[in-house]
Amino acid sequence: MSFSKNIGEILKHPTSLAALIAVIILIVVAIKVKKVKLNTHMIAQIGIALALATVLKVFRVYHFAQGGSVTLGSMIPILLMALFYGPEVGFLTGFLYGIITLIMDPYILQPVQVLFDYPLPFMALGLAGYFKNNKIVATIVAVFVRFVCHFISGVLFFGSYAPKGQSAVLYSLLSNGMLIGVEGAICLVIMAVLPVKQLYSIAVKEHAA
Repeated sequence: MSFSKNIGEILKHPTSLAALIAVIILIVVAIKVKKVKLNTHMIAQIGIALALATVLKVFRVYHFAQGGSVTLGSMIPILLMALFYGPEVGFLTGFLYGIITLIMDPYILQPVQVLFDYPLPFMALGLAGYFKNNKIVATIVAVFVRFVCHFISGVLFFGSYAPKGQSAVLYSLLSNGMLIGVEGAICLVIMAVLPVKQLYSIAVKEHAA
């Protein structure tokens, strides 16, 4: 079978296409993260961020039966790591937090769904590192891409939970939109009042000195 036919077969099966996209993203991110030179201070900062995110996740505002929850700003430590150290460190921290979330609150239907509900959406928070000069835009972009990951998972794997007569697309849009929308709004409020520049000075500049 030719390469073009293989691609054609993949495109006919959304789950296979999603798997291909997920693998490509993971490979690209792994290549970028591999270039990061981790020192003891940075490793400690990642550990602190993961611990804070995990603690904040415990304080849930709402928990969905099919997995996922609205928390009191559990994304904030990952966003800060991306803003402080760049997107690559944000990707790494998000990936590790996604694995922790999978262990703490697993809802597994199949491997591709796991990728789009755990490591990928939290890795997406690392995108905030590309918008260091605007913490609000950074938060909006990162949270939106996290939403996209969950939305894809919802359409492909959770459509059967949709109420009768409602499409999988609409169901995923509404359920994930509500979940990520509320949590994203909480994060925006927190980020708006956080003295990010001062925190950066404490976390990064003082160590460099």
